[in-house]
Amino acid sequence: MEAHTKPANRPSLDGITLEMIVTRLAEEMGWEAMADAVPIRCFTHDPSVNSSLKFLRRTPWARQKVETLYLQQMRARR
Repeated sequence: MEAHTKPANRPSLDGITLEMIVTRLAEEMGWEAMADAVPIRCFTHDPSVNSSLKFLRRTPWARQKVETLYLQQMRARR
């Protein structure tokens, strides 16, 4: 069986949970800026960490966008 490998151009999110990502983005950017960057309903209508986690865990394309946003924000802070 082949081990799952990540594309070489994608930074690792090892040890960082989706909950940590959403919580940190909400604290640092705010829900409105998150919704501007990734326009999904769980960020635009009555946003919360729990509702966002529920949606993002079921929606791979949205999760990918949020993870990318998180990585961009972390790079910008350096």
